[in-house]
Amino acid sequence: MNAIKNKVQLIGNLGQAPEVKTIGDGKKVANLNVATNESYKNAKGEKVSETQWHSVIAWGKLAEIAEKYLVKGTEVAIEGKLVNRNYTDKQGIKRYVTEVQASELLILTKKA
Repeated sequence: MNAIKNKVQLIGNLGQAPEVKTIGDGKKVANLNVATNESYKNAKGEKVSETQWHSVIAWGKLAEIAEKYLVKGTEVAIEGKLVNRNYTDKQGIKRYVTEVQASELLILTKKA
């Protein structure tokens, strides 16, 4: 049961190209915005579609793959864990972020 204590699986589309940076030790990090869509019928029987946006961070080899192969609209399957962090912005305001730290990345969009 320990393996599923903090596990996230998403299938969705990139809202924009990955933002990839190289940090001090030469390691790459990629920030992805992934949209997932869900449809259901409300109490009146009407079909409702909802889009949720997820912040995903990928390190090392996954960041390199994201940089090389992912573009806006690419459908991906991501597995990882939820990570909470905080930082102080340029105005001195403390900000809190929850993101998915990717451990697996699968590109679902077929090449043209």
